[in-house]
Amino acid sequence: MTYTLYGIPNCDTVKKAKTWLTENGIEFTFHNFKKEGLDPSKIKAWLSQELPEVLVNNRGTTFRKLEEHQKENFKDKEMAFEIMRGNPSVIKRPVLEKDEKVIAVGFKPEMYSDLFA
Repeated sequence: MTYTLYGIPNCDTVKKAKTWLTENGIEFTFHNFKKEGLDPSKIKAWLSQELPEVLVNNRGTTFRKLEEHQKENFKDKEMAFEIMRGNPSVIKRPVLEKDEKVIAVGFKPEMYSDLFA
C-alpha cells in the first residue's frame, strides 16, 4: 500500500493532514505540486475518479481570480481540467491517494479516522 499526499506545504489543511498521518503511524509520500508540478495525466486521472466540484476549491482566492466563463463552467470536466492544469492552487487540498486511487480530498480528522479504521 502506497499513500501519496498531494498539496503545498504552507497550506494549514495540508499541515493538519500530514500531522494526523504521522501521529497515526501512516507512512506516506508528500508531493508538493507547487514545487514539483502536477502532471496533466494525474489531473485527468483524478477527474476520472472524482467530480470537478469535489476537486476544485471554488471558495478560494485563486478561484475568484478566474475568468467569469471558467467560474460558471468549472463543473464541466474539460473546463475543470484546464482550470486545474493552469492554476494548481485551485485544487482542493490535500488530495490523498492510495495506489494511484483518490481516497480523500480535503482533510477532517474524522474523515481520516474512518478511512484508516
